[in-house]
Amino acid sequence: MKELKEIRFNETDIMLQDNLVRGSILPEKIAELNRNIIFKGNNVVEGPVYAYRLEVREGDLDIQGSVFAQHELYVNSDAKGKIEFKKCVGSANSVVSRASNCKLMFYSDINAKSISLNNAFVAGSLYADDIVLENCVVIGGVFATQELNLRNSIVGTFNAPIVKISEIVNLLLPSAFSIERIYSAANSKLYNLSLADLGSLYRGKPEAADSGRIEINLEADEVKSKLVNKDVQKTLRSYTVVGKVLAADLLDTDKFQNHFLLTAASLGTQLLKTYDLETDNGKSIPLTVENIRNFFFQILTGKIQVRDMDGKFDISQIAGPWAEKS
Repeated sequence: MKELKEIRFNETDIMLQDNLVRGSILPEKIAELNRNIIFKGNNVVEGPVYAYRLEVREGDLDIQGSVFAQHELYVNSDAKGKIEFKKCVGSANSVVSRASNCKLMFYSDINAKSISLNNAFVAGSLYADDIVLENCVVIGGVFATQELNLRNSIVGTFNAPIVKISEIVNLLLPSAFSIERIYSAANSKLYNLSLADLGSLYRGKPEAADSGRIEINLEADEVKSKLVNKDVQKTLRSYTVVGKVLAADLLDTDKFQNHFLLTAASLGTQLLKTYDLETDNGKSIPLTVENIRNFFFQILTGKIQVRDMDGKFDISQIAGPWAEKS
């Protein structure tokens, strides 16, 4: 790999292959604002990157600074290898990847006018007008100002005026929101994993008996609220399992280490040390972003099955010692 300490390009396009860039790739004059950057494989950039259009034709790629693409950030559909964006990514127009054979990982937030991702892992949140996710895992929230399409994905939560889901969609947090009713394709399911024993699954152990995923009924579990001020009245629909979560907390069940797992993923490279979860045989599994990514994709593809929660509990368990005293 050729090491580049100082970047000076005069061409319209910058093409990088087998390069280690010690600094940043930023424009130094007005003419360079319309410069395109193309990564052709085996590249590391240690600083931030600005491009009019940023194209990734092939992995491996490791960009350790922030990225902004004025027109578009595009990952080629045929790209392979590992493609990592270690800090926030933004675009005034679009962020697009339809590559299904690469390991695409965003360690922080993505902010753009439109976002379309396939087979991607995002440790942060997504913010855009229109968002399309297929076979993706987003640890944070997915926030669209116009329309959101989810197909076979896991997300922390979502909030959008129009939401369309197809196949299996899983939520990591207790509630999600829309303005219009959710459009659900035939045979689609919306599940909530906030009471799944993710910690045990991550370590390869049996799940706790009182844990599991909860299927959300788009009609029965919908809570409709009206928000009013002097000028505007809006209807907000939430799809929530908060009542079930509260009941579980009253039973003082194990916390399943879910928050620990999700926090380790969302903080990513900001952590000063790598934490781990211990198994029964004394071994430890590091909570790295890549390990967590692989774990959630195993859930997404069905290699790891999450048990269904029956939702039953005995009211005497909640009364506990209070019932004995009376």
